[in-house]
Amino acid sequence: MLTRLSKSGYEAYLVGGGVRDLLLGREPKDFDVATNARPEEVKQVFNNCRLIGRRFRLAHVHFGREIIEVATFRSNQKTTEAGDRQVENGMILRDNVYGTLEEDAQRRDFTINALYYNIDDFSVVDFANGMVDLQQGVIRLLGDVESRYREDPVRLLRAIRFAAKLGFVIEPATEAPIARFAPLLGEVPSARLYEEVLKLFLGGAALESFEKLRHYELFGQLFPATEEALSHEDHEFPITFVNRGMANTDDRLSQGKSVTPAFLFAVLLWEPVRLRAERFEAEGAHPLEALQNAAAEVLSEQAKHVSIPKRFSYPMRDIWQLQARFTQRQGKRPQRLASHPKFRAAYDFLLLRAESGEVDQELADWWTLYQHANGEEKVSMTEQGRRGRGRRRRKRRKKTQTVDE
Repeated sequence: MLTRLSKSGYEAYLVGGGVRDLLLGREPKDFDVATNARPEEVKQVFNNCRLIGRRFRLAHVHFGREIIEVATFRSNQKTTEAGDRQVENGMILRDNVYGTLEEDAQRRDFTINALYYNIDDFSVVDFANGMVDLQQGVIRLLGDVESRYREDPVRLLRAIRFAAKLGFVIEPATEAPIARFAPLLGEVPSARLYEEVLKLFLGGAALESFEKLRHYELFGQLFPATEEALSHEDHEFPITFVNRGMANTDDRLSQGKSVTPAFLFAVLLWEPVRLRAERFEAEGAHPLEALQNAAAEVLSEQAKHVSIPKRFSYPMRDIWQLQARFTQRQGKRPQRLASHPKFRAAYDFLLLRAESGEVDQELADWWTLYQHANGEEKVSMTEQGRRGRGRRRRKRRKKTQTVDE
């Protein structure tokens, strides 16, 4: 691809995270290209190209399922052309002012992301001393720190993500204003923050990212109801539950297993849903109705901060609502529950609740045994549950009779 752009008379470099990860000996997830070709010119070179974006005009070149993002060099220079750059209260709303390679380097967010790989001589072009920071393990913003955060508050989250993912330290000047500027995230569209949250928690360092987000007071900007619940917890299990959920996500990714955002968000929002459901029950609502109403309210409020697509919010509701059914272990109810499409996700959720101390470990162990039992063993287990329920009822009746006498 770089060769084709070069043969067409354009400069072209690999840039950003792909170059950074290669230099660190990591496997890049994707590659980005920077060029002096305008988006329309890139489209002329590649038939399999689609132009996207208003805020930043980009070219996406498709190779099967792979997409290479191609960005034109950008400049800090102002322009008289209407619509090329739009800035409001320091935040860049649109930026399609094109420039040179060196100008583009100064527009990058962090020094370690301002490295360009030149295939002509296999060299790394570094205008920002990014190689030094890469070798020393430092996250450093380019330019005036406060101005760069105001231009794009998502850089606050990116600083946390790179520090957590790479195990780097955040340079003091870059770190100092993070908590103070946290409210700026409220000005970022919730759909964009959704994408950033996925990068934070599905990059293999979910637990470290969660802890850093809370440390720098950013988590409350993304999940205010959860932060409120965790900051006023009466027991240790809520924070333990989230910690274990994040660690479980990291473990699955390290083993090459899939992780659905539905499960991730179900973990992050469970505590406010649980507390609100308890309140509704105390006010007289049926447990299932209380949980349904609590889920609806929490998800509605959450959408104002981090938008969660319906294809994930519906499975989240299933995971939550199935939790009550795990206590019903008599007759054919376990069999019906085990055949539910979301049973496995709900069961994994139950395991986390047991590990954190929210529910008895015995309940989780029973369901683990049930799944591995044969037909006769399952019948025996559900009959024992029925007899146990009968004994509990008789004890209650006997106790009631004693009190009456």
